[in-house]
Amino acid sequence: MKKIENEKLKVIPLGGLEQIGMNITAFEYGDSIIVVDCGLAFPEDDMLGVDLVIPDVSYLEENIDKVKGFFITHGHEDHIGALPYVLQKVNVPVYATKLTIGIIERKLEERNMMKSTRRKVVKYGQHINLGNFRVEFIKTNHSIQDAAALAIYSPVGTIIHTGDFKVDYTPVFGDAIDLQRFAEIGKKGVLAVMCDSTNAERPGFTASESTVGKAIDNIFNENKDHRIIIATFASNVDRVQQIIDAACKYERKVVVEGRSMVNIINTASELGYLNIPDNTLISIEELKNFPDERTVLITTGSQGESMAALSRMANGMHRKIQIQPGDTVVFSSHPIPGNEKAVGNVINELYMKGANVIFQDVHVSGHPCQEEIKLIYSLVNPKYAIPVHGEYKHLMAQAETVRALGYDSEHTFILHSGDVLEFDEEENAKINGRVHTGAIMVDGLGVGDVGNIVLRDRQRLAEDGIIIVVMTLDGGSGEVIAGPDIVSRGFVYVRGSEDLMDSAKAVLDDTVLRLAERNVSDWTRIKNEIKNSLSDFVWKETQRRPMILPIIMEV
Repeated sequence: MKKIENEKLKVIPLGGLEQIGMNITAFEYGDSIIVVDCGLAFPEDDMLGVDLVIPDVSYLEENIDKVKGFFITHGHEDHIGALPYVLQKVNVPVYATKLTIGIIERKLEERNMMKSTRRKVVKYGQHINLGNFRVEFIKTNHSIQDAAALAIYSPVGTIIHTGDFKVDYTPVFGDAIDLQRFAEIGKKGVLAVMCDSTNAERPGFTASESTVGKAIDNIFNENKDHRIIIATFASNVDRVQQIIDAACKYERKVVVEGRSMVNIINTASELGYLNIPDNTLISIEELKNFPDERTVLITTGSQGESMAALSRMANGMHRKIQIQPGDTVVFSSHPIPGNEKAVGNVINELYMKGANVIFQDVHVSGHPCQEEIKLIYSLVNPKYAIPVHGEYKHLMAQAETVRALGYDSEHTFILHSGDVLEFDEEENAKINGRVHTGAIMVDGLGVGDVGNIVLRDRQRLAEDGIIIVVMTLDGGSGEVIAGPDIVSRGFVYVRGSEDLMDSAKAVLDDTVLRLAERNVSDWTRIKNEIKNSLSDFVWKETQRRPMILPIIMEV
């Protein structure tokens, strides 16, 4: 790592700020760029029909010769989900811990990208040299195994990126967070810490994952005569392990339902991160061979997703599992902000079918509360604080938390996605310019073909429907041979609104007659006149603005 005269270290978040999800940050020095994480976000309510959202990486494409590699902190979708899409444009090596690489490889296999993608499994404490950077992986705890913080060494100074983490002294699997290493790096001097802000509004400490095991054990003990169905995040391997441990203790067979859950459990057990005793797992077809009180289902759908297994069970659409009176259904998660209504709907459906629903005290967060944030800052003692991972209010909450440690506004940077934060040789920092960022929507197999205009059309169609006006013109004379006829969808129920449709037809007839009298033959003008006259009429009569689509055919 050679220092280049007058060269600055640039930190450029390309996503993940002012929102939960889509985490991706570029670090640039000289002719080298490394990228930390490459996540997706789930669509907002107004993104009708959109499956997921990935970051716009135009900046990386424009500087492809500089990009050296992706460093992934852990295997959650908001940190790895966009990789299969981004790697098609920015094909550089991916560095991550064992389980994280295993989950990424599942995604790459689905898209036949294994041969074209270089992958490197990294161990804790290992250093990777790429261009002008050296990156060290540090052991942390999170709600998925093999989470890591990154120490990013550059010629200007060291930046620690915590990834998503919490301080868990009694983890279910593996070792506790390596606080000693944080302190050792801190003693050598750290330029900045980029710290997880998701729980920054919460005082105190986040409870250990192992405390959930006691709650799960109590549920099994109190429901010995009922079938148990537990919904949790597919990626929470420790939670799954504790459910399996309880199932074995109470001599129950386990069924895993939901594609993402099956994939992660297979990957985790193959790599040794999940201990499943022989003859514990059974297929969904084998359920009928066992009494209900001898079975437990682990399923996806804890966030109320409409197509997830639990939602389909709740609304009676699951082909193989029906909710029965007496079933105990456990939500082992908190609703992600924005999902509260969907989760509430599923809970209501389950209650209506006679299930006993438990949705409190069976979850702990995987993110640090205020005292853990203070602990990391105190150990590392960075010059600058850069809150990341969260909505703006979460970033502000972390800034407020570390103010008690002496970080004033000059040493705390609340960044927006696209901001370029520069550090010079004297370790002075300032925001200097912006790069292009944005959200690219994925709909089915289409990536980026749904934009704001298409979304606006979808919203309009959803709100007020569509009216199609069809007419046929003579190719020679331009006279109207047939029509104009009206077809509507999602506007009004036609059979109950004959008078309205007849009046609309009369308006169109008058418009067409007026155009004929003025010898107007330009199709664009005819379409605009039809749109304007019909739109004015419909608004006056209904206070609605449906999409109006004139179609002219020529014979």
